Amino acid sequence: MEPATGKHSSLRNVLIRLLLLAVFIFGVRFAYVITVAGTSCAVADFCFFSLPETLNLVISGVVTGTGPVVVERSVSGGYVLPENQTRKKWINGVRFYSSVFRELVSDGYLSTASKSLCVETPTGHAVLALKEIGVVDAVGISKKALKALVKPGEGHWIPFAGETFDFVFSVESMLVELVRPLEFASEIARTLKPEGFAVFHLTNPRDTYSFNSFLNLFNYCFKLVKSIDIDGFDYSIPNIREIVLKKECGSVNDQFHSVVNFEKLDSDYSNGYSDGDYSEKCSIPGYKKDLVRNAEPLILEEPLKPWLTLKRNVKNIKYLPSMVDINFKNRYFYVDVGARSYGSSIGSWFRKQYPKQNKTFHVYAIEADKTFHQEYGLKKGVTLVPYAAWVKNETLAFEIHRDPGEHVVVKGRGMGRIQPLQSSAGVFDGEVEKIQGFDFADWLKSMVSKNDFVVMKMDVEGTEFDLIPRLFETGAICLVDEIFLECHYNRWQRCCPGKRSTKYEKTYQQCLELFNSLRQSGVLVHQWF
Repeated sequence: MEPATGKHSSLRNVLIRLLLLAVFIFGVRFAYVITVAGTSCAVADFCFFSLPETLNLVISGVVTGTGPVVVERSVSGGYVLPENQTRKKWINGVRFYSSVFRELVSDGYLSTASKSLCVETPTGHAVLALKEIGVVDAVGISKKALKALVKPGEGHWIPFAGETFDFVFSVESMLVELVRPLEFASEIARTLKPEGFAVFHLTNPRDTYSFNSFLNLFNYCFKLVKSIDIDGFDYSIPNIREIVLKKECGSVNDQFHSVVNFEKLDSDYSNGYSDGDYSEKCSIPGYKKDLVRNAEPLILEEPLKPWLTLKRNVKNIKYLPSMVDINFKNRYFYVDVGARSYGSSIGSWFRKQYPKQNKTFHVYAIEADKTFHQEYGLKKGVTLVPYAAWVKNETLAFEIHRDPGEHVVVKGRGMGRIQPLQSSAGVFDGEVEKIQGFDFADWLKSMVSKNDFVVMKMDVEGTEFDLIPRLFETGAICLVDEIFLECHYNRWQRCCPGKRSTKYEKTYQQCLELFNSLRQSGVLVHQWF
């Protein structure tokens, strides 16, 4: 009997070892799936069995207020995991948006009956989150479709009929990539039903300039009803500003309305907001006035060597894009009034030094002197306006004048001054030509809107004392975000110590008064050279 007992013992040991080996292998597989593949077996060559055509994975919510998240993996009719997304990361995203949408439901901005759209949602997080909380009629759009969740489409082209949706959701990550944000806003207005809600998540909530730039995209048709800070998706985005807008206008067929409907509820962002067609004097918003307080101080004492002092001052300039986010502007313009040659400021300063936040600027060179016109024909990305900026459309006398010993000459030309033709007799003592002047303020209003970002450099040989008041009179000043102004006065001459230039009548004190009046009005202006 002993041999039989020994055989049974050996067989039992073998079975135990096989069982332990199987447990070990399953343990290794389980650890691999959890740590690498996410929360399910998504690696086909490491699974011991194939997943069925349709499998529902129910993961209990770990975020307060969220229920189970159902992720369906299906060859036909199911939800397919996006590329470069682990299941764990994807499901965490769904949980986050489920929590967000439940809060919106409780506030009355969303219901289970709402026909909903998520704009530019390549991962499908938000769409699945809507379905999870019971908003069955939900769909997303993105450049790349995601089966059963996301259809082909883009923010500036939403492939649905007008007034289709009760609720639209979008996040900032796609907004900053838009070439024309105003087209995106128009599409939201077109496809959203009257009284419908649009919800946006912005990640830079403390920048009041950016915040108001975003609101301005929608002000023709929407009312701000909520603006709060919430915790972000993860450590990379710790804070999000959630903005809820309500559509208050009727049918929108790609047309922009001039009706102003904004009522800001957040006092931090409400100071001084204004709008209009700029047919008369405008009011510069309070948030722009706040930026002026952060600008570099003006040079109060007249410099003895202005050609050196003012050039050194460029290093102290606090550029607007270095203080705020300009992503929510529709277009970007640099207008060089009195441009002279391309290398005078466009090529040597603006394109090399001005911080553009990777935006492409439309550059306009306004220069009446024909000496420089041919050069601009060879420069890409620059539009020449071959006339003199003035307060109205009329023929002007253009003088080429040099101070004694002046060396600021380009191609044999001195600096040019302008006067109305009928009043120029006996005033100029240099070379005089007839040129065409145009109403610069009216031109500016026809070219840009308050949704655009406009930088202006003005070097017009004393005409600034005519042009700046005209910009205020017409309201065009409110269209300009930042000005670099060279103010011309009877400065000390480089050639002749102790002697002032007779070319200009204004004093340095009058120039300071001009700069101070601009800043006190809320215009971010810098002293130029």
